[in-house]
Amino acid sequence: MNILIIAAHPRIEQSRVNQRWLSELREYPDRITVHELYKTYPDFAIDAKNEQELIARHDRIVLQFPIQWYSVPALLKQWLDDVFTTSWLFGTGGKAVGGKELVVAMSIGGDESSYQSGGMIGYTISELVRPIQVFANQIGMVFLPHYKLYGAIKAADVQIDNSAVRYVEHITSPDLNPITVRQRMLAEMTKASPNP
Repeated sequence: MNILIIAAHPRIEQSRVNQRWLSELREYPDRITVHELYKTYPDFAIDAKNEQELIARHDRIVLQFPIQWYSVPALLKQWLDDVFTTSWLFGTGGKAVGGKELVVAMSIGGDESSYQSGGMIGYTISELVRPIQVFANQIGMVFLPHYKLYGAIKAADVQIDNSAVRYVEHITSPDLNPITVRQRMLAEMTKASPNP
């Protein structure tokens, strides 16, 4: 499985979490491609064709970003708008990303208790990333469970290090896709059941 990380942090040099995550991801160049949007497009002039070709070469796409005002950073939103054009997605040959997997990986400044019904924010992270899930569903991608680190602003170095290791484990797991797990379970059940 080829994994593409679309990293979008507007001030990566100030982010202990996202910097550490990227350094951990770069330890696996045979399986993981790291693509930093703000370094590649500091002027926001996105080369959509190049991005589409990059996506085409990967099976699992991970959007890595800090939650900013309950959404994605501006360049990531523009990247989604510029790259995922109707003509590319649904033109000749069908769906360009049909069946590819999409994972969201987020650093979150606030505590987990804030992101719940009745908490300070009042909404869960799953609710806040719902637009990305709808986007994935509409273009034929398989939306997988997201990865997150709450309390990123005040996290200790050891917490950040541990989160980086868990992040790689999360996004490289074949069991992240519930469809794959279900198919394997059904196959095992079929083998185990006696033929009448």
